[in-house]
Amino acid sequence: MAKLTRAGEVEAFVRKPDSSFRVILVYGPDSGAVSERSRAVARALVDDPEDPFQLVRMEGDDLASDPQRLADEAFTVPLFGGKRTLWIRLGSKNLGPALEPVLKGEAPEAAIVIDAGDLAPKHAVRAMVEASKHGMALACYLDEARDVSALVNETFRDAGVNASRDVSTLVASLLGSDRMQTRQELQKLVTFAGQGGTLTVDDVETLMADASALAFDNLIDAVFSGQAASADHALHRMLAEGNDAGVLLGFALRHAISLQKSRMALDGGTPMDSVMKSARIFFKRQAAFQKQMRIWTLDALDSAIAQLADAIVTTRKQSGMADSAASRVMLRIALAARARA
Repeated sequence: MAKLTRAGEVEAFVRKPDSSFRVILVYGPDSGAVSERSRAVARALVDDPEDPFQLVRMEGDDLASDPQRLADEAFTVPLFGGKRTLWIRLGSKNLGPALEPVLKGEAPEAAIVIDAGDLAPKHAVRAMVEASKHGMALACYLDEARDVSALVNETFRDAGVNASRDVSTLVASLLGSDRMQTRQELQKLVTFAGQGGTLTVDDVETLMADASALAFDNLIDAVFSGQAASADHALHRMLAEGNDAGVLLGFALRHAISLQKSRMALDGGTPMDSVMKSARIFFKRQAAFQKQMRIWTLDALDSAIAQLADAIVTTRKQSGMADSAASRVMLRIALAARARA
């Protein structure tokens, strides 16, 4: 069974993909990391990633509707030689029949990289790739605190930016666990500081005061603190600005799970200060967090988590209903919180 789940192993494979694996599935709950890593692998497997004949973008739903097309593309020998990669974005349709010929027979000529979402162990595509001698599955889980801190330090070091430990710690505390958003925020800081420049605490607070990560935090805090009107206004503004409903729901789900862990720790006798430290709550959000700890019980959080998970499934299966699904569940949770406050 060929799969990598540890962050270090996945990163090592992404930096230097093993070309003996011809079908590489990149999946997991961290959509930013999935997108970033699948792109990196796909580009690394060709000589010129800017050549559309070498790096071919394809949609999984299109291939599912015409299963033979993938095998035709995968086993075609390039007219002028060289490497080819088929970079596929997995959709909602069953890609299994299209993948079967390239996973069970001889190794395909072209490499295949599949950009997927959070797949259950029994999902057909994941099971097929993991079982194939040609396949490799790379899991992308949400960054933990140590992963975010390491990424911050690595980014500043590579860019030649001088940042004290306090500055790096502050930046890490303001960043979410989604890898793509984290990269975007770090790039903004790097650009501001410049090569050899220095970042201060004031710089970080000024630059990240209106950051998208902080906007997400404000929305989530409004929802789980029972501020229904503020939550509804913030959600519609963010959707109008082009934010993806599924991503917003993902942030809400991760927050609900974090609250659940914190609630369990608090109920088990852990002091609130220790709970907030473990949850990496930035000082400006501590009052909101403590209010949420008073509002939410484990049973109520179980219900909120189930509702958010169902809404995320809806956004993936029925993209046209994504915004309305997000709006309904966010408002429902906010009203439930208000009733309990």
